[in-house]
Amino acid sequence: MTVTARFAPSPTGTLHVGNLRTALHNWMFARANGGRFLLRIDDTDRARSEERHVDSIRADLAWLGLVPDGEERQSSRFDRYEARFAELVAAGRVYPAYETAQELELKRKVLLGRGLPPVYDRAALALSDAERAAFEAEGRAPHWRFRLDHDAGIEWDDLVRGHQRFDPKTMSDPVVRRADGSWLYLFPSVVDDVDMAITHVVRGEDHVSNTATQLQMFDALGSGSPAFAHEALLTGSEGKLSKRLGSLGVDHFRDAGIEPQALVALLARIGTSDPVEPHVDPALLIAGFDFARFGRAPARFDEVELAQLNTRIVHQLGFDAVAARLPDGMTPEGWDAIRPNLSTISEAADWWHVVEGPVDAADMSDEDRAYLGQAAEAAAAIDWSGDPWHALTGALKEATGRKGKALFLPLRLALTGRAHGPDMAALLPLIGKDRALARLAAVG
Repeated sequence: MTVTARFAPSPTGTLHVGNLRTALHNWMFARANGGRFLLRIDDTDRARSEERHVDSIRADLAWLGLVPDGEERQSSRFDRYEARFAELVAAGRVYPAYETAQELELKRKVLLGRGLPPVYDRAALALSDAERAAFEAEGRAPHWRFRLDHDAGIEWDDLVRGHQRFDPKTMSDPVVRRADGSWLYLFPSVVDDVDMAITHVVRGEDHVSNTATQLQMFDALGSGSPAFAHEALLTGSEGKLSKRLGSLGVDHFRDAGIEPQALVALLARIGTSDPVEPHVDPALLIAGFDFARFGRAPARFDEVELAQLNTRIVHQLGFDAVAARLPDGMTPEGWDAIRPNLSTISEAADWWHVVEGPVDAADMSDEDRAYLGQAAEAAAAIDWSGDPWHALTGALKEATGRKGKALFLPLRLALTGRAHGPDMAALLPLIGKDRALARLAAVG
């Protein structure tokens, strides 16, 4: 058996962080088991589906490094849904129902008012041919429901939630097709999973009741069902389900300077018993991927944690990986010098400006100005071909008796305009002799 997982977004909007986590875990599981990862565009809703969102979904997955092994479009498979639908109608597993939305809502309110669960009463199954014909004659088109088998208990061993059991008698027969002929999610998804030989379905725990229904659909179609893993939903840092998570997508993270490796590293591990670690190479995350390590408690997504993780990722990235996003003229040596002080790659331009100048002159005491005058003379005399920073500070320490902060801070302020920053031993050779002498002379 080839493990085959799928990510099945609807192109009615952009992906949010919860979608991205689902896509990532499907991809990781497939890769961990030497299997296939498919992208299925669930575009049966023609009114709301937009091609620009399809393009956005592909681009977002590419940014994260999640390359599908194949892609399918539900909009190209309507004939297949019609054929399998006709089979279930002929077998009596799908039936027409003629209640209006208002009539169904009234039934629901009556049941709730009696303290009963709002389960559909299957009144449509009791209609005579004449009654159905009368509805048709008055122009009332039916919607279609899948008839659950009340005698067949629903059970499965979920890869995250453990053993699950549902009583179909407590469930409404789900609507699978609207009166206008359009499809709801449940049935086409099952047909696709059968035809595409999906072996594992990884999705959020909000789909658990859908799975209970779909298991009977797989059986009605004469097919075995995939294994299911229902993950705990993401919560915000405040510990509650956050609407804001529904608006956080790739554009948000990219604009904030988050590297895709950081987002992958966080989403791969939150909600598991494994620590979140700054792995640049996803192979290390894939190797340890196991649904047995996922918990049932909500998975906490914290943007502060993501930013901290991003900093640790940036500190590992080599020059070749970031060169296209660095300011003109920055060398590998420049990247190595500046990288330890960055939280995002965009900050490199600010530090490279410190190298190339001009820098703002810092306020100095008269004593420090005199000291920097000595520093300018010493800088002109040292050998710049080796380690100019230690040569300069060594000469000044001997000449002035200064040490520690009194020795180093005025030099840093004069040379960079800042009290903190990259290691001056790495930065001073990048500034170079001419610029360093000019900066020291300007202050001293």
